[in-house]
Amino acid sequence: MRHVPFEIQRVYYLYDISEGASRAGHSHKNLQQVLIAMSGSFEVHLDDGREKRIVRLNQPQEGLYIPCMIWREIHEFSSGAVCVSLASLLYDEADYYRRYDEFLLAVPE
Repeated sequence: MRHVPFEIQRVYYLYDISEGASRAGHSHKNLQQVLIAMSGSFEVHLDDGREKRIVRLNQPQEGLYIPCMIWREIHEFSSGAVCVSLASLLYDEADYYRRYDEFLLAVPE
């Protein structure tokens, strides 16, 4: 994976998700991530604490790099969508901001 800007430590999949369901709703303190729509499509809502944007993923040859300290939510899963996540770190609950207000307090000015 020559275009992934970190050493991949963990790979996991989101699948069998009901149409219209949402996932994520968190930020990472240190973990970097690449999301890929291996099948179907979904929207990734990104927020750095100042600006927000939405990226629609629907091509398996394209990935979305998400650096640390970006709030992310995944919405609008199509039927049969499969999301692959490539992560720079192993799972560590201490690396998460799960509350948006706590994330905003941690965003550098």
